[in-house]
Amino acid sequence: MDDPVVLDSGPLMAVLDRKDPFHHWAAEQLHSLRPPFLTCEAVISECLFLLQDKPGGVATLLSYLREDLVKLAFDLDDHLEAISHLLLKYQDVPMSLTDASLVRMSELHDRSRVFTLDSDFKLYRRHGRQSIPLIYPAR
Repeated sequence: MDDPVVLDSGPLMAVLDRKDPFHHWAAEQLHSLRPPFLTCEAVISECLFLLQDKPGGVATLLSYLREDLVKLAFDLDDHLEAISHLLLKYQDVPMSLTDASLVRMSELHDRSRVFTLDSDFKLYRRHGRQSIPLIYPAR
C-alpha cells in the first residue's frame, strides 16, 4: 500500500477552483497520487465555506467524499489532548485547529506526507521534533 497523503484545504481548494494560481500544480499532484486522501472535518468545513460562491464547487467536494477520493480520518474528540498541546506550543505562529489536526494526523500515519500550500507546515514538528514530510510547491 502507498504511503497515505494527508490533505489540507489549500490544495483541495486549488483543485476545485480553476482560477486558483495553484490549480494546475495541485491537479497534477492529485492525479499522480493514489487516493483516498485523508483529511479532517476542519478542512472540509473551511472548503465548504470558501466554495459557496464557486458554481459546482460544493457538489464536487461532496462527491469526493461520497466516492472516498477524500476520506475523513480524524476524530477531534479522540485527540483533544494532543491537539491542545499543539495549539499551545504554536500559538505564536498562530496555529489553526485545521493545522493542528493535520499535524496530529501526520503523527498517527507516520509514513504520511501532508499535501499543503501552507508554509507554516515547514515550522511545525510532529512527535515533538520531526519535520513533517510535505507535498509542497516549489515557489
